[in-house]
Amino acid sequence: MLPARSNHCFGCGPSNRDGLRLRFYDEGLGDRALCRVSVPKRFEGPPGHVHGGIIATLLDEAMGKANKLAGIVAMTRTMEVDYLRPVPLLTPLILEGWGVRREGRKHWNTAEIRREGGEVLARATGLFIAIDAERILAALAAQNGEQATKAKRRTKRK
Repeated sequence: MLPARSNHCFGCGPSNRDGLRLRFYDEGLGDRALCRVSVPKRFEGPPGHVHGGIIATLLDEAMGKANKLAGIVAMTRTMEVDYLRPVPLLTPLILEGWGVRREGRKHWNTAEIRREGGEVLARATGLFIAIDAERILAALAAQNGEQATKAKRRTKRK
């Protein structure tokens, strides 16, 4: 088992001081993940507006949280972003992600960034592939164990 770690995710990790620190909620809407956000100036692209890569990150996080609300652990396979209008910095925005379709391990989701008045500024669709989280954690633990064993061998040789 891997030791417990703080969440350093760039999008939602409260332990990542350089990240977005997004906090999602569901308001009883099933697999619809909601987040109220005002993007700080350090994520500026064009003057006064959010960088396109950060916009993509926001949308990816919202779709990922929709998976989480549905009890699915999945990785982004593909994602397409429609940049409809410039996304302003330091402005209250609504970020929402939801599931659209599921087929086996494949999960298609959509997300939007909107002004509080409802105007859609950016939209994304994505395909996510469900994974077995326990299997991946076990593989990581085994890999970490092998690395620790190799390090001990190197130390003994010195």
